[in-house]
Amino acid sequence: MVLESYLKEYKKLVEELLPTQIEALQMPSLLKESMLYSLTAGGKRIRPILLLATLEAFGKDKSLGYEAACAVEMIHTYSLIHDDLPSMDDDDLRRGKPTNHKVFGEAAAILAGDALLTYSFQIVTKANLSPETKLLVIEELAHAAGAEGMVGGQMADIEGEEKKLSLKELEYIHEHKTGKLLSFGIIAGAIIAGASENQLSHLKNFSYHLGLAFQIQDDILDIEGNEQLLGKPVGSDTGKDKATYPALLGMENAKEKLQYHMGQAIMELEKAEIQDSMLKELSYYIAWRQQ
Repeated sequence: MVLESYLKEYKKLVEELLPTQIEALQMPSLLKESMLYSLTAGGKRIRPILLLATLEAFGKDKSLGYEAACAVEMIHTYSLIHDDLPSMDDDDLRRGKPTNHKVFGEAAAILAGDALLTYSFQIVTKANLSPETKLLVIEELAHAAGAEGMVGGQMADIEGEEKKLSLKELEYIHEHKTGKLLSFGIIAGAIIAGASENQLSHLKNFSYHLGLAFQIQDDILDIEGNEQLLGKPVGSDTGKDKATYPALLGMENAKEKLQYHMGQAIMELEKAEIQDSMLKELSYYIAWRQQ
């Protein structure tokens, strides 16, 4: 119940912050409407919540991370808008609602994604942080989102369709396409909090294993999940011949992999030696969530 209240409170906080970053901007009304449509469409808000929780684990005021938290959620949202396009996954539904291009057209959807991506870096420059810290956060965000992160993982995922991948190739896809952006929340929170090099090293390992656990559970839910809770059709990845852990290893072995990565994640979190926090509870939620 404590975790449930925490998630509800912080999700509400993030969803109050996000539109305020966009509404004051001067732009064509269709572009703003398209951006806000996807940005306010819901979701778990796991990435910004992890960032705020990491700050609190170091005893810092969560408000120091508001801009970075909004930035990572904007990049996540842009990636979903583009993922749904006909040239990518060609999806009609996202979080139970028509996808952005179905409502606003492909051109507006592409531009809304572009605008969210570029504005995310500008937001970080407005944070009440030292110039050095802002630069480190922006560098980490660009790395997590770009060719060596999410975009590279997306390309590898597309190239892997209808192919028999090795476990190493599948882990590369998951680590980069999903894990890097999720890891950003933890790493950026630690950077803003002034973590030591030793703590940052263990938290990077923690976030790596947590990111893989998150995606393995996502793969499992694509087969065993509840369509109403997921907000998208069950089996969508299977129907598109996408590489998944259950497809490669079988369901039972995929669940064993999930257990392994969660064990490693918790071990690394404990080695970071930060005060007792919600991070461990959030980790279990991420790994065993049902939606």
